[in-house]
Amino acid sequence: MTTTLHAINALEESIGNTPLVPLLWPSLPPRVELWAKAEWRNPGGSVKDRAARAIVEDAFKARQLPAKRLLDASSGNTAIAYAMLGAIRGFDVTILLPANASQERKAVLRGYGAEVIETNSLEGMDGAIRSARALAEGRPDRYCYADQYGNPANTRAHYEATGPEIWRQTRGRVTHLVAGLGTTGTLMGAGRFLKERARDIKTIAVEPDDGFHGIEGLKHLPSTIVPGLYEPSLVDRTERVSTEEAYEMARWLASRHGYFVGPSSGAAAVAALRLAETLDEGVVVAIFPSGGERYLSLGLW
Repeated sequence: MTTTLHAINALEESIGNTPLVPLLWPSLPPRVELWAKAEWRNPGGSVKDRAARAIVEDAFKARQLPAKRLLDASSGNTAIAYAMLGAIRGFDVTILLPANASQERKAVLRGYGAEVIETNSLEGMDGAIRSARALAEGRPDRYCYADQYGNPANTRAHYEATGPEIWRQTRGRVTHLVAGLGTTGTLMGAGRFLKERARDIKTIAVEPDDGFHGIEGLKHLPSTIVPGLYEPSLVDRTERVSTEEAYEMARWLASRHGYFVGPSSGAAAVAALRLAETLDEGVVVAIFPSGGERYLSLGLW
């Protein structure tokens, strides 16, 4: 038991406190800094470790886990975080995800021992969410429905940790926060914290430019179920990025900066650079959600 508890503590203590890494472009104005929050450095490989840990902690406090199976819909990264925590904490995990999710994500999930239920690719994440809700409603005795898109623990994780980290790492100089919209928890939580510290800080949401896109992890809000966590009043500006732009930027970041990241990070970089080039001065921080290893089968490289 002591060894198990030690392992749990070591794992959870390694979530968060990810570094800020510089993004250097010749086109940046002299007094503008551009930084990326390297969330792929989390032990589960993505920003979703933060929300998953908070959601799991709440479920344990409510004594839903480990008595039931944790159930949720995910495009992959939150699912992997759940599965990682389930493997070490001793609870079972069932994940519903679109069949066209990358093969690497599915393989990692199965490696951690999670049950993977694939849903109709044409229905995207909305289809996976509807299927998860139906499964949870049909078997409340069996499943603890995590509901990452509506669970306030998701936003709270970023309010209590991601936002304060950015504030501390920039020594309070951050002027703009750029983050993709998936569950929207990252931008809502970190953005709220930063705006409470300085009202002039701007939050920039990043989403695909249409509903039929290939940027895994991001949602095109006008054409999908809007997450319950989303608060439009916290968004100062929305940048829409095409799949091609996101992929091209991901390739550029790997080959020129050494940051091997996925397409959602590429999308955040595109939006952050667009913004930075319009500023006279500022400190722009973009959230890079995950690394590129889970997207090899998508043909980015």
